[in-house]
Amino acid sequence: MRTRWIAIAVCSAATAACAIGPNYHRPAVDVGGHYAEARGWTPSTPGRLEPAAWWRIYRDPVLDGLEQRVGASNPTVASAAAAVAQARALVREARAGFWPTVTANFGRDRTTTVAGSRTLNSAGLAGTWDIDVWGRTRREVESSAASAEAAAAALAATRLSVRAELATDYFALRAQDRLVALLADTVVADRQALAITESRYRYGVAAAADVVSARTQLLASESQQVNAGVQRALLVHAIAVLLGVPPSRFSIAPAPLSAVIPVVPAGVPSALLQRRPDVAEAERRVAAANAQIGVARAAFFPSLQLTGSGDYSSGVVATLLRASNLVWAFGPQVSQTVFAGGLLRAQAAAARAAYDASVADYRQAVLSAVQQVEDDLATLRILQRQASLARRTVEQAREAQALTLDQYKAGVVPYSSVISAQTTTLASRETALNVRVNRLTASVSLIAALGGGWDAGALAR
Repeated sequence: MRTRWIAIAVCSAATAACAIGPNYHRPAVDVGGHYAEARGWTPSTPGRLEPAAWWRIYRDPVLDGLEQRVGASNPTVASAAAAVAQARALVREARAGFWPTVTANFGRDRTTTVAGSRTLNSAGLAGTWDIDVWGRTRREVESSAASAEAAAAALAATRLSVRAELATDYFALRAQDRLVALLADTVVADRQALAITESRYRYGVAAAADVVSARTQLLASESQQVNAGVQRALLVHAIAVLLGVPPSRFSIAPAPLSAVIPVVPAGVPSALLQRRPDVAEAERRVAAANAQIGVARAAFFPSLQLTGSGDYSSGVVATLLRASNLVWAFGPQVSQTVFAGGLLRAQAAAARAAYDASVADYRQAVLSAVQQVEDDLATLRILQRQASLARRTVEQAREAQALTLDQYKAGVVPYSSVISAQTTTLASRETALNVRVNRLTASVSLIAALGGGWDAGALAR
């Protein structure tokens, strides 16, 4: 009889091929066949995007070193990595439902009555096995596995976001270094202009007001130079926090803004479904919610559980394990919820609503990803034109400043014209610098929008 029940259990587990609930299919999202902004965007310099280290496309060894550090030390990344470990543990927890639960016990009871005292020793095994006839456990494992993959995609998205933020802060830092150098040049020019003005004043060909104006202009340039140093310190502190180190123990030496504006192939919008980790995360959330529908529906069907136990009882420990002291039981148990006040239907409706919400979130994630790429392509295209105009403006402003200074020396124009020309030159150079750093920032944003070379195939499915 025991052999017969064991055979029934094995056959039930082996033949339970159907799983209640809908099989998963990725929701369809219309993203178009191309990017509207890509047709007018022509990158300025060649480059190649490396999926494992996309930041190397900028050819900056300092940035390369910082990016390699941030992936291991950033607290936000560490938190996301812990979430992945927790999700994978939950998968193993769900898979444990396929196996029987066996417990061992040993007891010793001493009973005292009017008739006397009696000691009873007991030892045995007990087991239960929930046969997954309707696929509830399989759906739970499917949901947990999809959630673990979503957590892995969230980790990749976190790493990409942190590294993009680091690159953006780094380029802003180098822009401040360049601005400090630019203002240093301006201070030198202003001092030369002050010397010329003071000389003209000594010879009686310039007014005292001109000297005061030249000194005021010099002080203003020196003040701007100091303020640039303040902004640089704030950026260094921000980078230190991204690296997970105290700002007091971190520094970056000044260096020129030498990073190139890279080529970033945009591809097609549909590629974002595989290249964006946040989109992959949203898609895996849909798969997990879909499996939960099956879990909720399986509750409408009866459950089959096999139970068994074997216990030895004896008043003497030495004779406890004799066959004559064995009492065993084995058999199936079928249970079905008859009335729960509408609980099962409510749970099924909630699972379906959660699935619908996850589908809407997935479609929104896809559309937002496409929008971000379009925005960045448009930004790069427009900034490329602005950069050309900014270079020409700087050239004209420098020429105008030189001519104005010569005219002032000749006594043709007042010193206010020199100040105006100096201000225009500085403003044009700052504009050109801002355009350059904005192009670098937009390129980082585009790389992040395209997934940074990541591939959904990295998820362990």
